[in-house]
Amino acid sequence: MKKVFALLLLCTLSLACRAESGIKIEHADVDIFDQLSVIRGAGYFADYCLGCHGLKQIRYSRIAKDLRISEPKLRELILFGDTKIHEAVNTAMSPKTAETAFGVVPPDLSLVTRSRGADWVYSYLRGFYDDHKRPFGVNNIIAPNVAMPNPLWPLQGPQKPVLDRVDGKLEIVGVEREGRGVMTPAEFDKAVNDIVNFLTYVAEPSALQRIPMGKFVIVFMLFLTYLCYLLKKEYWKDID
Repeated sequence: MKKVFALLLLCTLSLACRAESGIKIEHADVDIFDQLSVIRGAGYFADYCLGCHGLKQIRYSRIAKDLRISEPKLRELILFGDTKIHEAVNTAMSPKTAETAFGVVPPDLSLVTRSRGADWVYSYLRGFYDDHKRPFGVNNIIAPNVAMPNPLWPLQGPQKPVLDRVDGKLEIVGVEREGRGVMTPAEFDKAVNDIVNFLTYVAEPSALQRIPMGKFVIVFMLFLTYLCYLLKKEYWKDID
């Protein structure tokens, strides 16, 4: 109980610190049953993320089966080169090359929405801003000093930090656009949400079967409970 209480206290303090800093985690509209959104997210991931980050916990064949797309369509979307459909979704960048370029090997993103949360990933992808002191010219309001460029910069356009005083100190409390990207803000937010939908699906592909089955099981258990209640009344009807 002491460990549980300490963990809850730590989480509460963490949230309090985040609230004091003025940083707000935005809400992602996650729906893995929106098949078109997940498919679009897979395309965005392949175009802007797969060069550095892999998804080693899932195979291309599973994606094709779950999203109900053919192998030719999958090759247009995410399966490139001579990669076989039964292989895992791995990045083409070697760990040594990645470490040389970024100073650290980019993490596999198979379970990122389970470890960080979909809202965190959504806010992170929208939270880059220009910072010429950083090696790649950008920083991130959600993960300060992250060793990563902004892969979605062409779509989003440049952003600048919003400063405000927190406890007497000037701190970054948000970001705002200072230029135009290929997409409008609404279009960009939708694209980021598609990526989050895809990563949420990848983190637990079985949810596509588990959730509908769970609803059926709940209905069955309620019906079984009702039958057991009727049976109990029948057994006990002659007993005062």
